Amino acid sequence: MTDTSDEFGAEELTTDELLERYAMLRDTIQGLETEREALGTQLKAALAGGERAETDLYRAVLKVSRRVEYPLDRFREVFGDAAALEVATVDRKKADALAGAGDLDGDRLRELGVVREIQVLTLQPKTR
Repeated sequence: MTDTSDEFGAEELTTDELLERYAMLRDTIQGLETEREALGTQLKAALAGGERAETDLYRAVLKVSRRVEYPLDRFREVFGDAAALEVATVDRKKADALAGAGDLDGDRLRELGVVREIQVLTLQPKTR
């Protein structure tokens, strides 16, 4: 038996009981995250279509977020196979670090970057 007394008020549970509880919580969280993603997709579509959504506590707002990505084929063409393999998925932070270290031409890297926009659903408290 393992002592699992903690701030959650858990009683002493066996290792098997701990695993069962852990797996149940993990499965519940994964199910909730899947549902949240589906609801978020529906809300984004509604808001993009001009609808409004709010409750007593929250107002849904659609914001645009931008991030720079480097297309792998162009990155490889400009910097070569070794550099492309070094950054694998052309991770922006890794590519920037290589440029900062002088291993890549920073100016050419900036020219290569493509800004992608994604929509982010945020909830704003209405009590502000």
